[in-house]
Amino acid sequence: MAPPPPPIPSHRSPSPSQPSGKGEVSDLKSQLRQLAGSRSPGADEAKRELFKKAISYMTVGVDVSSLFSEMVMCSATSDVVLKKMCYLYVSAHAKSNPDLALLTINFLLRDCKDLDPTIRGLALRGLSSLRVPNLVEYLVGPLASGLADPSPYVRAIAAVGALKLYHISPSACVDADLPSSLKSLLMSDPDAQVVANCLSALQEIWSAEGVVSEEAVRERDTLLSKHFIYYILNRIKEFSEWAQCLVLDLVCKYVPSDNNEIFDIMNLLEDRLQHANGAVVLATVKVFLHLTMSMADVHQQVYERIKAPLLTLVSSGSPELSYAVLSHLHLLVMRAPYLFSSDYKHFYCQYSQPSYVKKLKLEMLTAVANESNTYEIVTELCEYAANVDIPIARESIRAVGEIALQQYDVNAIVDRLLQFLEMEKDYVTAETLVLVKDLLRKYPQWSHDCIAVVGNISSKNIQEPKAKAALIWMLGEYSQDMIDAPYILESLVENWEEEHDAEVRLHLLTAVMKCFFRRSPETQKVLGAALAAGLADSHQDVHDRALFYYRLLQYDVAVAERVVNPPKQAVSVFADTQNSEIKDRIFDEFNSFSVLYRKPSYMFTDKEHREPFEFSEDLGNLSLGAEAADNVIHAQRFDANDNDLLLSTSEKEEIRGPNNNGSAYSAPEYDSSSTSLLPIQPLSETSPTSSAPTYTPQSSSVIDDLLGLGLSVASTPPPLKLNPKAVLDPGTFQRKWGQLATSVTQECSINPRGLATLVTPQALIKHMQSNSIQCIASGQAPNFKFFFFAQRADGSAGFFLVECIIITSSAKAQIKVKADDESVSQDFSTLFQTALLEFGAS
Repeated sequence: MAPPPPPIPSHRSPSPSQPSGKGEVSDLKSQLRQLAGSRSPGADEAKRELFKKAISYMTVGVDVSSLFSEMVMCSATSDVVLKKMCYLYVSAHAKSNPDLALLTINFLLRDCKDLDPTIRGLALRGLSSLRVPNLVEYLVGPLASGLADPSPYVRAIAAVGALKLYHISPSACVDADLPSSLKSLLMSDPDAQVVANCLSALQEIWSAEGVVSEEAVRERDTLLSKHFIYYILNRIKEFSEWAQCLVLDLVCKYVPSDNNEIFDIMNLLEDRLQHANGAVVLATVKVFLHLTMSMADVHQQVYERIKAPLLTLVSSGSPELSYAVLSHLHLLVMRAPYLFSSDYKHFYCQYSQPSYVKKLKLEMLTAVANESNTYEIVTELCEYAANVDIPIARESIRAVGEIALQQYDVNAIVDRLLQFLEMEKDYVTAETLVLVKDLLRKYPQWSHDCIAVVGNISSKNIQEPKAKAALIWMLGEYSQDMIDAPYILESLVENWEEEHDAEVRLHLLTAVMKCFFRRSPETQKVLGAALAAGLADSHQDVHDRALFYYRLLQYDVAVAERVVNPPKQAVSVFADTQNSEIKDRIFDEFNSFSVLYRKPSYMFTDKEHREPFEFSEDLGNLSLGAEAADNVIHAQRFDANDNDLLLSTSEKEEIRGPNNNGSAYSAPEYDSSSTSLLPIQPLSETSPTSSAPTYTPQSSSVIDDLLGLGLSVASTPPPLKLNPKAVLDPGTFQRKWGQLATSVTQECSINPRGLATLVTPQALIKHMQSNSIQCIASGQAPNFKFFFFAQRADGSAGFFLVECIIITSSAKAQIKVKADDESVSQDFSTLFQTALLEFGAS
């Protein structure tokens, strides 16, 4: 049998975007050198192929800077395509090769005077894109000539080139009087693209110059004059989509003198709402909304008018465009849900839509639900609960619960939620348990129906921490109605070490305490085991809660019952996750990334682009306090949470110390070998409404015997005292602030009378000094920001560093504490908050 023929070699050439070897660039260089200055037929075609290859290498990151000289030598041609590719190459590599860039000046200047306006424009664009400061002198003349060029194409490029020159050398741009030329073109040029480029350039130039020049401020203000706004609006139909958005953004900053102007502007822009481009529509919507903010009736009519164009944009275009428009529509729905309640079907999810669009639509369905449409919306949401997309199924169940919490058709919704528990899908059961918990907090009257179904769910089948915590809460809150509650809690306590989520362990401690006060004989042993496990827990919050319950029982069992198990009160309103001030700020930044991110711009922009002080983490932005007025902080700046972010959880635990986690007291020590429990009688019931007697703390041994604990409680340490003459220089404070980890972060209230006297930072600084707490830096913007320090009075070198932000609008103080000795951080935080609360009390 003859052997098979050898494979036929492939004649396919390698991809031009990938070099076939190390010598590819060298070969390209030699080929370009051979063609340099060649006038033979076909030379331009060969150059084109070589130029394409060089550009393709450049776009994939291959270093082709060694071809600079050869590319320049091959630029002597009348072929527009060749020139365009050459200018592109030169612009990309001139900054890294400033000496060689000088070689390009001659042919660029020559091409700027070419008879072909296309070549003139391309040359001027390439010349202004060199971005080499040493070549600025060669740029001024061609730009001035370009602004006066008879071709609108060249004038448009020259307008952008003037802005590029300003970024390279502001003084050269201003000295050449280019802004004046731009202004003249802005007001008189017949070409719309030239006007748009001039407007863009002048806005940026005058905004930057306005910091140092009052004349630039006046010139910038002329762009917001009535004459110019009307002039530019009358020409808006001539502009491209980008230019229209630029004009509309400018109009949004204009303040009309009366209502007639508002209506004139809206009439001029009415047809822009029907534009095919979504960016133009959103920019027009922003103008309409901002112009009518002070006219409530008209503002509502604007909502009605913009609703149809936005809904049309949602249903047309790509998913990405739909999401952008939906995000803006979501913002409007959250501000006026009643105006969109009849259009709820537009927010139904389609099978082919991506998850991010579906999730946004579910939120909008929740927002627009009311008495008239709840049944249809909930029916639709229940269909999504069986969706193959599990995250969307979860979101749909949450949406059903949120509608129920709005008091719409609660009876039917509760029945549907309980049906979800019978679907035997883990994620459906988990989400439903969390919602049932919230519903019972708001509607306790439904406890009988809900508990009957929840009691049939095995805790072993619940793996998600939030769902398990919700089930444990119901076991404790309704233990008298659930026969097996003590025994389920006992099995959970026995598996304490296997439960890794602290939230579940916290709920378990509270649930066992509540069950103990209702069914003490069955829960006595469980409570002892739970407290012992909690006191030995490495998590700070779990440890503290267990210690709190232990000492509460030690003080008086009746008082403990009143604290842990008070009469039930229905929750009327659940806290909003985002305050109204943030929402208003996002609305002010309509038609920007703020709406998509659902955050004001200062939360996701670099510090140099934020507004001053309020959101800055730099100590250098603050004025120094009285104690450090003669010193200026020049040290390296640190962000407050840098060290926290760099440390892993285990490393933080090591820093904070052993199991007591830096608390001000020593925890009771648990003797694991002591497991004997003393039999006791059930606790006598105490009426919550009886008059409060005078309590005396019970003996520690009585509680230990009651719960079967082998515990010994350490004595309470003496109160923390501070050095009234503590001294710390700013440089050391800066270094310590960057090195130490944050040990306490809390928020507390401010005395309203103290807030009223807080006109300048000095008032609070003086008050805190009277409490042995010194201020090293302070500042005032919309909110006050202070940096304090204090030192222990026991002779140790331990310092406490505090960042305190006073939020005047909510009368709250945000406190962040760092300390050399973290074991007393909480004590110092308590002392600091007490001093803060006393401000203005006297």
